[in-house]
Amino acid sequence: MGSRPRMGGMIHDPCKMKHHLSDMSWIPRWIELGSIGFLMLLAPAALAQLGEPKFRQLEEILPTPNSYRTASGTPGEAYWQQQADYDIKVELDDQLQRIIGSETIDYRNNSPDALEYLWVQVDANLFAKDADGHLTELAPDLERLQFRSLRALLERESFDGAARIHSVRDASGQSLEHHLVKTMMRIDLPAPLQPGQSIRFAISWSYNIIDAQLIRARSGYEYFPEDGNFIYEMAQWFPRMAAYTDDRGWHHKQFLGSGEFTLEFGNYQVAITVPEDHVVAATGTLQNKEDVLSPAQIERLEQAGSSEKPLFIITPEEAKQNQASPAKGKKTWVFHAENVRDFAFASSRKFIWDAMGHQSGKQKVLAMSFYPNEAEPLWSQYSTHAVAHTLEVYSRFTFDYPYPVAISVNGPVGGMEYPMICFNAPRPLPDGTYWGKPTSREQWMHSKYGLISVIIHEVGHNYFPMIVNNDERQWTWMDEGLNTFLQYLAEQEWEEDYPSSRGEPKNMTQYMTSSQQVPIMSNSESILQFGNNAYGKPATALNILRESILGRELFDFAFRTYSERWQFKRPQPADLFRSLEDASGIDLDWFWRGWFYSTDHVDLAITQLTEYQLDTLDPVVDNQRRKQERDEEPRTISQQRNQDLERLVDRYPELIDFYNSYDPLDVLEEDREKAKEKLDGLEADERDLLKLEHHFYVVELENLGGLVMPVILEIEYFNGNREIRHYPTEIWRRHSQHIKKLLITTEPIRTLRLDPYLQTADSDLANNTYPRGIASARFALEGEKEAKNPMQKAGLGKQDDKALPSEEEAP
Repeated sequence: MGSRPRMGGMIHDPCKMKHHLSDMSWIPRWIELGSIGFLMLLAPAALAQLGEPKFRQLEEILPTPNSYRTASGTPGEAYWQQQADYDIKVELDDQLQRIIGSETIDYRNNSPDALEYLWVQVDANLFAKDADGHLTELAPDLERLQFRSLRALLERESFDGAARIHSVRDASGQSLEHHLVKTMMRIDLPAPLQPGQSIRFAISWSYNIIDAQLIRARSGYEYFPEDGNFIYEMAQWFPRMAAYTDDRGWHHKQFLGSGEFTLEFGNYQVAITVPEDHVVAATGTLQNKEDVLSPAQIERLEQAGSSEKPLFIITPEEAKQNQASPAKGKKTWVFHAENVRDFAFASSRKFIWDAMGHQSGKQKVLAMSFYPNEAEPLWSQYSTHAVAHTLEVYSRFTFDYPYPVAISVNGPVGGMEYPMICFNAPRPLPDGTYWGKPTSREQWMHSKYGLISVIIHEVGHNYFPMIVNNDERQWTWMDEGLNTFLQYLAEQEWEEDYPSSRGEPKNMTQYMTSSQQVPIMSNSESILQFGNNAYGKPATALNILRESILGRELFDFAFRTYSERWQFKRPQPADLFRSLEDASGIDLDWFWRGWFYSTDHVDLAITQLTEYQLDTLDPVVDNQRRKQERDEEPRTISQQRNQDLERLVDRYPELIDFYNSYDPLDVLEEDREKAKEKLDGLEADERDLLKLEHHFYVVELENLGGLVMPVILEIEYFNGNREIRHYPTEIWRRHSQHIKKLLITTEPIRTLRLDPYLQTADSDLANNTYPRGIASARFALEGEKEAKNPMQKAGLGKQDDKALPSEEEAP
């Protein structure tokens, strides 16, 4: 059987093609030789491709499984983690903006190791004058410095927020030797703390609270000059136990500002003393509401627990009255929280307070918001609804929310998360108006969607890392990336066409083709383009994994399996990778390697499309078609211009012989006899194959970006119909740079398009279509503007009142 190829829709001479459907005698040779023979027949360039590590397994990179962490991604039978329980008494000094506190820590050593000393985090020292995080800050762009930025620089030079450690004592009151090492403190023990033993010790401390409006921070105060009041959002405010783990020992990497926190679970009893007219929101449940709330507020709070809409506990009018004349007395609010890894609180006399009930599995949750009148009308309309919505969506994809409260607080901190409470800054402009979809950070601070998104994100952090307790100081992406992915899912369930800024693959292409990148698997302090690297790219990767590789059902099962396995435990990246593979049954090493361990980007291209058609073996039919194809080939410019030339053979006809009229495509009797003999030798089913009206195409694909991905191909036929063909990523497993794929269709193809629904973060859509389309763009005209010269600026033009002096008047 013969063939004639169409390349890019144009018919070419079949004799120029290497292989036709009528000449496949080369195939059995390498099949008989086996894989070794096949490799020997390949060109050196193709052979080199087989050694590329796109599909190389990750065993050489991931830590070896053990009794603590298994190869399937589950906690092992010997898994352990430490526990630290806290009893804290703290006073908020509203006159001097200070924290004065004392705490008793019960620390249990569940590890198999004897500990000669303990490490405690003193995060307030990030704001010491000589803090590494401050000293290693690079210079800002002074040519574009704003007034606020200059004030912040000067304030940071003068402000001293270092913690003063007043004492460290054991249970009997004896001093324990201790040494401050920047943002860490080592406590030397009189005797090693043996496995299974506990120790109780106490620390007293104080420090100055930072102005979080002036200096960007995760904790601090906001001052309102109009009424002389403050909002305090307090986090990293007490010395906390550093984590001690099976994979790293003590986690005492210094706090430089970007890498957040690695903490132990424990129970908290916290007494917070504040001005008596302050309202306090905090991690945990309020233990003494009768001492700090009015009977009306207590009744409203109980009603809110069963309400499906937010109810005011403190109304806007009551908040205005409360902030009008500061009280002089003090009150102590007592909170209790179990099985949490941290504790934060907010305090102000300006707070409005609303709440509603939310059912999460068997747990009844109070979703609550605290905010000043300056946050209206946005906060009463959206905040608490956003809290409850987040719990509903996240619990569906992970596990039921296990805590009794979930709180959103408006204040100076842009967006930060802690167990059961988070701080969120967006509020309306002073005139009460606000933006819709923000296009800048300034708009984000005063926008509806900025508020909803930051609340979803920060409340969502209760799941990652507050419950699935990953190491933020080492791997920012393990909580920020996973949380941003779930944030995207929750946003899309808020309303149709919600303007999510992260999650969609098309939004990540510019970053993935940029030069200033490091892999996702980089330490938190070494990340370049922090938001895109730790938030956007891993969220995009998980979205692609869900939509285009595993499918929603399989991904959702695997992701929930990982979440349930590691709630209230401490996973590492390998535990996530192994759990998703274990629960899905799909080898994803190529995916983790490409998306998380490299800076490759996605750019797949269609470089060629060749159509093959079956010859009929009837020489009359086949050669007539070949003649037509030959006649339709374009005539060169020389052939056209030479058309009317007088030829020598016209003058000397005796020069003409057989070959002047010979056409190799003319059918001779011998050709007919050979064709008949060949046809007669075919089986009936073979003769039926010759009658096929199928179309055979070979599409050639290039991987220009380096990141292998599924080939999602839209085929448009000449009859107007379209279909999508999805080829798994393993199509690249033998040749990661260039592949050919056979397409068999019953209709002729008009166009091909890769990634028609923007599923894969392909960075160059222009090479996704074959044949190539015409790129479109627009331009605008502007009027010509002539700059004023110095005389015109001085008002010396003829049209100005000051006319130029005449020659007679000139001196």
